Amino acid sequence: MQIFPATDILGGKVVRLTKGDYSKVKIYADSPAEMALEFMKDGATNLHMVDLDGAKDGAPVNFGAIEQAAKIKGLFIEVGGGIRDMQRIEDYLALGVKRVILGTAAIRNYPFVEEAVKKYGKAVAVGVDAKNGMVAVNGWQETTGVDSVEFCKKLQSSGVSTVIYTDISKDGMLSGTNLEIYSRLSEIKGLDIIASGGITYADEIRTLNGMGISGAIVGKAVYEGKLSLKEALEAAGGEKL
Repeated sequence: MQIFPATDILGGKVVRLTKGDYSKVKIYADSPAEMALEFMKDGATNLHMVDLDGAKDGAPVNFGAIEQAAKIKGLFIEVGGGIRDMQRIEDYLALGVKRVILGTAAIRNYPFVEEAVKKYGKAVAVGVDAKNGMVAVNGWQETTGVDSVEFCKKLQSSGVSTVIYTDISKDGMLSGTNLEIYSRLSEIKGLDIIASGGITYADEIRTLNGMGISGAIVGKAVYEGKLSLKEALEAAGGEKL
């Protein structure tokens, strides 16, 4: 099972939001690249990066900050936030980013997902962010009427190999993640699920690993010292790509 420390970028700085609320921001570092190097010191080989400005505005606002992190050798970096056309996918992959994450575009323009997966295969993942079981878009600001689990099944049938699933209600709350939903998602054959949102305890990571969940994103719990990255890596049983 893989562990992905989260580096969410707002205005060029590393931040965490609470429940995706842009008005509830805490800054943790001035440089995403420096944060990435700190994670690597603790054994990280993966990094999950999100351009929060891009997710809200639909443009790669923090491209330069991500470019700096992408220059670091030895990291598997996945990036999401505002990726809504083929050119942006190509731009990120050209930097050395290993996987791009489509979010709002997957709902608003499903043929784009199908086209991207056909062209780039496993280098394209989809982020499914859920509020009360329904898919949320535009930086979590808008909830659709699309059932999140059914949408994951649709993605798998379209050739998507990886989904990053976030329960927004748990994100940034330091109260644990939604293990029940990941148990359901683990039953979707042929789809790798990366759990995101509220992961706080090493035991949760062990449970997710036991379910067959392929990865977990750790964020605020690590930044706030509730869970060390080393603990998370140990609980995951080592990382495999």
